Amino acid sequence: MQLHWLDLSVFIVFFLVVITISMYKSRQERTGADFFLAGRGLTWPLIGFSMIAANISTEHFVGMSGQAAGVAGMAVASYEWIAAITMVFVAMFFLPKFLRSGIYTIPEFLEYRYNSAARGIMAFYMIMIYILVSIAAVVYTGALALHTIFDFDLVKSVWLIGIIAAIYTTWGGLKAVAWADLFQGSALIIGGLVTMVLGFKAVGGVGAFFATNQDKLHMIMPADHPVIPWTTLVIGLWIPNFYYWGLNQFITQRTLAAKSLKQGQMGIIFAAFLKLLIPFIIVIPGIIAFQLYKNQLLAPGHTPDQAYPLLIRNLVGPGMRGFILAALAGSVISTLGSLLNSVSTILTMDLYKRHLKKTANQETLIKIGRVATIGFVLAVCLLAPQLGDPKFKGIFNYIQEFQGFISPGVLAAFIFGLFVKRTPPAAGVSALVLSVPIYGFLKWQFGQVAFLNRMAINFLVLIAVMTIITLVKPLKEPKILPVQENFDSRPSPIIKYLGAVIIILTITLYIIFW
Repeated sequence: MQLHWLDLSVFIVFFLVVITISMYKSRQERTGADFFLAGRGLTWPLIGFSMIAANISTEHFVGMSGQAAGVAGMAVASYEWIAAITMVFVAMFFLPKFLRSGIYTIPEFLEYRYNSAARGIMAFYMIMIYILVSIAAVVYTGALALHTIFDFDLVKSVWLIGIIAAIYTTWGGLKAVAWADLFQGSALIIGGLVTMVLGFKAVGGVGAFFATNQDKLHMIMPADHPVIPWTTLVIGLWIPNFYYWGLNQFITQRTLAAKSLKQGQMGIIFAAFLKLLIPFIIVIPGIIAFQLYKNQLLAPGHTPDQAYPLLIRNLVGPGMRGFILAALAGSVISTLGSLLNSVSTILTMDLYKRHLKKTANQETLIKIGRVATIGFVLAVCLLAPQLGDPKFKGIFNYIQEFQGFISPGVLAAFIFGLFVKRTPPAAGVSALVLSVPIYGFLKWQFGQVAFLNRMAINFLVLIAVMTIITLVKPLKEPKILPVQENFDSRPSPIIKYLGAVIIILTITLYIIFW
């Protein structure tokens, strides 16, 4: 399909506005705190929109929508609705401890709580996961969307996306990313709602859609379901959600940049409300696409991951198609920019400054961060085109499966580190080190078991190991964590009430789609 002149005009104007404003807002980044944490001055609307825009990308519009069109149906929405509840607990119990300590990165907290080995291990894990999984997946799915909708060459699309993201990330750091997210997050939600409405219209209305797709509109799946059996709702699905929303530098960097604890908490709660909407603009359109284009999606040479792009190609008219394309492309650039900023922050603050040059000044740190960003883009653009291989069983599965190697260990180490004051460094390091071989063994011997259940088994084993080590050799005295000076660490007085509302809304949605 050729781009209509109106599509191209809307696309160009959208990006000129977003890039101009984000560059202007971040024009005076002079210190590491400015570049990596936006001067620690983000307010709750920026934090909330930025979290959602960074999270929701073509890995969702392509990968999650593809899962909905394929084997999972509405059940894949559990990733979103369980996340909303998870974010409430992160805002109430995780964030206060992180902000009071004044950390730049999540691995930095592990050094204060355990030792430098724990910090180094987690930093290495996160860099590998970001480059080989998260960033590569975002670039690939963005390129696949361009390829499916407009027949752009896949490899050229990969390089185009990578270059655009690298430009504004290296220019302005997190503040540029956050301001771009404000526009792109709003456009993403609007574009998704428009696509959903057009999809309903194409299948004869909401009533006809629900009548035709009853088999795909259930949240609770059988225990032998290959992707999301009901058993994963007990433990397995909570692990990647707590890891992602509470301990993932890529997401938490926005909350670490909060102007105050109140602003950070309100930002997370705002993002949780938006999270409840996501299945309606991603999962349901995937089911609609399967109803409309089942034969095409199941044909040789095609994949369910093409479900959402097919809706845009076939249902959306000129002008609005350009807007939705800009929103999708913006989500790719937003997520990619966030990931690049986070991975460069970890490399610079946790590895370079910590182990290579402790006396590095602020200008050197920013320079290293920018050079690292460019290097990561080059590596990812070479890797991304390979992710279409059928052996990965779809891009969403690829992302979740490979994060399962590290997320149980990271979560176990932080739970004990945050809430069990006598946990010794050996316990934290053991959880981080053992997570990879235990999950690898489970994948090798029990590959037929849903990966979320394997993650739960891994997590429970690590909790048992940490419990034994803590009981045998507890710390004599709890470690004293640093305190950020001149920081407003007073909690939001209404956070618990808003959190309760989110939990009630989530339970209601599960009842509706039981």
